[in-house]
Amino acid sequence: LDGKMHWRKAIGYSLMGLLTVGSEHLFSLSAFKCPCSNKNYTYGLVYLFVPALVLLFVGFALNGSTWQLFTGCCVNPRKLFPKGKSCHFFHAFGQITLKAFVAPVMWLSVVLLNGTFYECAMSGSKNLKYLEMLCHNKSNKCLEELPKVACGQTSLSSWETEEILLTLQAESQVVGWCVIVTAAFLSLLITCYGHCQSNTSHLQKRFWKIYTEKEKEQFEKYFEDYATKLSERNLKSFFENKKLEPFPMPSLRAWEEASALDSFNINQQIFSTLHKLVEDSMKENDSNETQDTMVNLVP
Repeated sequence: LDGKMHWRKAIGYSLMGLLTVGSEHLFSLSAFKCPCSNKNYTYGLVYLFVPALVLLFVGFALNGSTWQLFTGCCVNPRKLFPKGKSCHFFHAFGQITLKAFVAPVMWLSVVLLNGTFYECAMSGSKNLKYLEMLCHNKSNKCLEELPKVACGQTSLSSWETEEILLTLQAESQVVGWCVIVTAAFLSLLITCYGHCQSNTSHLQKRFWKIYTEKEKEQFEKYFEDYATKLSERNLKSFFENKKLEPFPMPSLRAWEEASALDSFNINQQIFSTLHKLVEDSMKENDSNETQDTMVNLVP
């Protein structure tokens, strides 16, 4: 099962990468039209970073843990910062953010390696020293004609135009590889730090991952089964006009507690929020039974 989870992640990231490449080509071919004027810088940067921001927001929105963390937080702010777990929110939100950043980083990597958006943006840069560097050993009208280079409408000689474009493309690709290397290094660093600071063994972590995967699968099956039974019961009561037996359902408090983010606790051998809820309930029942027994023994 552990291998299957890794394969699912690999397939998911591969599909995300293909979608990113496809989106970049679609933007380049159909939507992106460099203005070749003093608007180049703003226009190019918008195409570089706005889609990345959109992907970031979509990453937050599509992550179920986001809504698991924030649902009801306005009504009960204590949910974000529970007693004895002041860092719970930052740890949970940090994990959600790291996952949400995968798609934006892929987008930036792809568009920077391609270079089209960067060429348009930097050919209209507001930095005079940078523009003078691009026009070094070029004709006097280079600075004036730079914004038109990305469109091929400049009056500069072909070799000057090609040299400027190659410089811009090379810079874009270098920045792209820097983004990839930085993202990979930070990902490795965070993973290593998490493992080094962990007080759990490698096998326990593997068991925890398998358990949470199985629990999610069973949750979906139970949800579907109970929802089907409840809907059948209500429809039967409606059409046959019969009074039916009460249908057992978790209490509102139990729903709320079970909706909290998973809390792996090695000291108590707790592997999920549901596991903790069940164990606490069993302890409470045992305690009540003990008290009842003590009362019955008192003459």
